[in-house]
Amino acid sequence: MDSNPTPGLVGPPQAAGLPPAARLLLLTSGKRISQVVYVVARLGIADHLAAGPAGIAELAEATGTHAEALSRVLRAATTFELLAQEADGTYVLTPLSALLRSDTPDSVRDLVLLNGDEILWKPYGEILHTVQTGEPAFGKVFGEEFFTYLKSHPEEEALFGRAMVAMSRVAARSLAATVNAGRFEIVCDVGGGRGHFLGEVLRLAGDARGILFDLPAVVAEADGVLAGLGVTDRVKTIGGDFFGEIPAGADAYVLKAVLHNWDDERAAKILRGIGAAMEGNPDARLLIVENIVGPPNRWDHAALLDLDMMLRFGGRERDSAQWSALLDAAGLATVHTPRPGTLAVIECVRR
Repeated sequence: MDSNPTPGLVGPPQAAGLPPAARLLLLTSGKRISQVVYVVARLGIADHLAAGPAGIAELAEATGTHAEALSRVLRAATTFELLAQEADGTYVLTPLSALLRSDTPDSVRDLVLLNGDEILWKPYGEILHTVQTGEPAFGKVFGEEFFTYLKSHPEEEALFGRAMVAMSRVAARSLAATVNAGRFEIVCDVGGGRGHFLGEVLRLAGDARGILFDLPAVVAEADGVLAGLGVTDRVKTIGGDFFGEIPAGADAYVLKAVLHNWDDERAAKILRGIGAAMEGNPDARLLIVENIVGPPNRWDHAALLDLDMMLRFGGRERDSAQWSALLDAAGLATVHTPRPGTLAVIECVRR
């Protein structure tokens, strides 16, 4: 199968050659495509196909669905290479749907389930509200802030947690080496979840030790992750709130995918707390792992994630100028300037 040669293009590879009006209308198909992907993930179709091809009757029975309706959804899935249909009518996995298996280390199934859940797609139905008022649409739709809502909805909270774990695994594999933690003795991951990123960083960092700092209920679930990465004896877990006091004593602090959840005022509060923890150690570093929004008129996934942050939290993805302004307001400065349009490690010191 030919792959899509145009990054960011919705639809089949030949869509790039369509007239402008057809391409414009094709863009509005995003909601159709995303929900097909969601249903395939939710029904565990990839798990059912892991052992080999299966026909629609077998898949419908295994998933408890209506065979004819399921066949139409799976047919749609073949049009954008999520699945492939053989000459005998059976379905097989593609490189895309293989990533929806629940039993593989590179699975993104939980991220897909989160992206297809109503807590993400319903606020997009009220995006005009946010554009008109500047207020997160999530509150209008669900009546309360995102994290407050999760506390009273355990299924969605669990899904969000699993999706963040999946995202941490992806980031750990791609960026842990970039952190270059071997030059530090103690690395503190602030808002570090269950320790996937910190564990991978330490695994590559020789004898460096770590502090995992997050909410008490979160770090309480870190033992299995840290043990799996072989770093349990090198990590101290501390429960707390990153809007409060940050543990002192580390010579490197990590903030991965934290600041984009918050507006500038609250993001600066987190940064000032870390700056206070770094006080007295002129060599201490803060390593921020976040997107840097690139220039306009080019494909940039961060520009779309920025809408998620705006609608869900009132947070934002930031460009280079916005990062500089935020860090300056918190009394920090960058050691170097990462390339815009990428997920990057922004290294900072106290001014």
